[in-house]
Amino acid sequence: MSSSNFTKLFEFFSLIGQLKRVQRTGWVLHKVSDPESVADHMYRMSMMAFLADSTSGLNKERCIKMSLVHDLAESIVGDIAPADCVDRDEKYRREKTAMNHISTLVSEEVGSELMGLWLEYEEEKTAEAKFVKDLDKFDMVFQAYEYEQLESKPRFLQEFFDSTKGKFKTETVQNWVTELDRLRNQSTSLRNSASPHSSDVGQSTNNRESAKVKPFIHGE
Repeated sequence: MSSSNFTKLFEFFSLIGQLKRVQRTGWVLHKVSDPESVADHMYRMSMMAFLADSTSGLNKERCIKMSLVHDLAESIVGDIAPADCVDRDEKYRREKTAMNHISTLVSEEVGSELMGLWLEYEEEKTAEAKFVKDLDKFDMVFQAYEYEQLESKPRFLQEFFDSTKGKFKTETVQNWVTELDRLRNQSTSLRNSASPHSSDVGQSTNNRESAKVKPFIHGE
């Protein structure tokens, strides 16, 4: 491999690393303590994609790859949120330009695959893209639920749940959302009925380093 190719490869590695430092805008705007990075978000989505059900016709490997690629452009353009007042077409243009550049940093075959996965996700025409889009939204609301518990602020991130209500398209993720809503309602009820000292998740933001999120236990 020539030195110029190594330069491109290392730029690609650096951009991937940048995703570990790009904080998710929604959490920053809501002043969440220690907000997750884009890489954090993409990692859990990718693990969720392992649950893709082949009996439903989904290509698990493609779902995992798409989860890893869908926000790759944010390594260059950042996490553009509605509050940034960038319209949908301009956001798409910026991200596509970023993906075109990123795709030139690797082999032609890999670059073509990266671009194809990103376009597939954006166009949302395949079953895999619809599933991964649902994972994107579900990871967001699940993260919101976790932050509500960690910061002992029931429902302070309600708008994230409102923004996704009725927008999940796949049966698997719809079932997850139903169960998460039940768990969230139960957690709120228990917190309201308990004293401040008796809640197992009622720790202050100042003690967030030692706070533990109550696990999502089946059957609760």
